[in-house]
Amino acid sequence: MVCATLTKLAEPDIHTGAYGMIFGMALVVESPVIMLLTASTALSRDWNSYQKLWRLMTWLSLALTLIHTAIAFTPLYDWLVAQIIKAPEDIIEPGRIGMQIMTPWTWAIAHRRFHQGVLIRFGHAETVGWGTGVRLVTDAILLGIGVWLQKYAGIVVAATAVATGVIAEAIYIRLKVQKILHGKLKEAEGPAITMREVIIFYLPIAFAPTIGLLGQPILTSGLSQLKLPTLTLAVWPAINSLIFILRSAGIAFTEVVVALMDKPDGPRQLRRFVIWLSIGLSVPIPLLCATPLIDVWLIDVIGLRPELAEMGKACLLFAILMPAVTTWGCYFEGKLIHAKHNRPVTEAVVFYTVSLFTFLSIIISYRETMPGLNAAVCAMTIGGFLQTSWLWWRSRRL
Repeated sequence: MVCATLTKLAEPDIHTGAYGMIFGMALVVESPVIMLLTASTALSRDWNSYQKLWRLMTWLSLALTLIHTAIAFTPLYDWLVAQIIKAPEDIIEPGRIGMQIMTPWTWAIAHRRFHQGVLIRFGHAETVGWGTGVRLVTDAILLGIGVWLQKYAGIVVAATAVATGVIAEAIYIRLKVQKILHGKLKEAEGPAITMREVIIFYLPIAFAPTIGLLGQPILTSGLSQLKLPTLTLAVWPAINSLIFILRSAGIAFTEVVVALMDKPDGPRQLRRFVIWLSIGLSVPIPLLCATPLIDVWLIDVIGLRPELAEMGKACLLFAILMPAVTTWGCYFEGKLIHAKHNRPVTEAVVFYTVSLFTFLSIIISYRETMPGLNAAVCAMTIGGFLQTSWLWWRSRRL
């Protein structure tokens, strides 16, 4: 939706590239709170555990919001985008504005994911889906207003919609979790847990998303140093978001495994389900690549120019294995976290990020060997395969 909106506003290539860059940066900043969903699903069994995790979430979200603010409003931004990412000059200033608008992003995501874990733990997973619906509707309304007015820069419309959407979802989830907080959670009894135990549980997995999401600026940097950087960066958000959509059911499986592994017959049913889920998620990308559906998506829905759509279609073939690989990776990750063996989760993400960086470095050193988008998607697939392989190896004896 964001990409489709940006293509309908002024200077679409510049603002789409700027949005892709700062969205990746914002993801890296907030990444230590991503695993709050998994941690809350695993630990929020009683009021004592909830309060300990609440305290950790509050301090973590505050610290990360201050880091986001420092990047958005100080010369640190210039250093990051110019020296580290090496972004094209024409996307730097629009990106700064977007980063500033997205300042509440980390705080809202921390609170939302923390309370989503409570909802999943107490059997209200459907509320998480409705919350995403609230976020989507909020995004759609603000993006629609931006297209209708044709008054504001694309990066302003996109960043405002995305930031407001996560805030609206956080508020909705907070309202819906109130009944559990004052009811089932208060009444539940569980083993006494100390703040030290909560921190020891969370730290090994907290920075796994950070390490993994460093892949986003690594990819942006790689695309910036290969052929046609501005055009490539303009296509990248559309391709990256499409691949994420097709992987999303697999990404959600970690919390399912954590919540259901200790149920009667849980291990067998979860393994049976992951087999069928990975097979089902392997169908859409070949179907898109073999039919005109990909043109409908990229040109008619997203609004890319035909020459940009051609660039996007070519690289999608390298992502065929990615949904299945992601699904199995999240299955093994859920098994490890349920057994409180959290360290291998971070080890696996290190494999992903290092392989991503190594592959792109090789491609950049031989600039003519592969188009930028193909290299980026290929790097993600190789990294994901190595990450999943390590998770399988470390979980095989559980």
